[in-house]
Amino acid sequence: MDIENILRHCDHTELKQIATIDDIKALIDDAIKYNTASVCIPPCYVKEAVEYANGKMPICTVIGFPNGYNSTEIKLIETKEALLKGAEEIDMVINIGMLKAGNTDYVLNEIKTLKAACGNKILKVIIETCLLTDEEKITMCKLVTEAGADYIKTSTGFSKGGATFADVELFAKNVGPNVKIKAAGGIHSLEDAQHFLDLGASRLGTSALVKIAKEKM
Repeated sequence: MDIENILRHCDHTELKQIATIDDIKALIDDAIKYNTASVCIPPCYVKEAVEYANGKMPICTVIGFPNGYNSTEIKLIETKEALLKGAEEIDMVINIGMLKAGNTDYVLNEIKTLKAACGNKILKVIIETCLLTDEEKITMCKLVTEAGADYIKTSTGFSKGGATFADVELFAKNVGPNVKIKAAGGIHSLEDAQHFLDLGASRLGTSALVKIAKEKM
């Protein structure tokens, strides 16, 4: 198992409500040292994080987090502000209620709106798989593909479940060729991380893997 390769696919994450700017700086230090793909942090710290990272680590932040039921207009404001402050990657939460009500046009248009704002910056779409049926997950694979987003992402890590192998397998069978997969939530071992990558994930959202790497490297 190649720990360094696993870490290169990791969005090193700190999204707890109690996170301070000192926590975020420590996160960035570790991410740079262990060469992760990005750090994923609360929106309020984006400007300071970008300045602190000084081009050495991409800054990712979350939009409509964790529930997803902000209006599209508010999510767009959040996205534009994060990009203006230097975020290079955006992880948005869909409006799950709209999906469950069958209002797929709303969900599609919201993703399209945020992707248009992101331009060539990366947009990941969190669908919160633990709250969805397999049919709804497949619908979201199609909507994310149609909207032109860069990634479909399993989970916020703040609901009743996180990433599962079955969900990543399902994504891999149903997303378009230009959509990548991010598994997030509940990834606590290098073995699980490697299996998610083997199943087709390109990114892993976790706070645990760098801690493990510190003990092994």
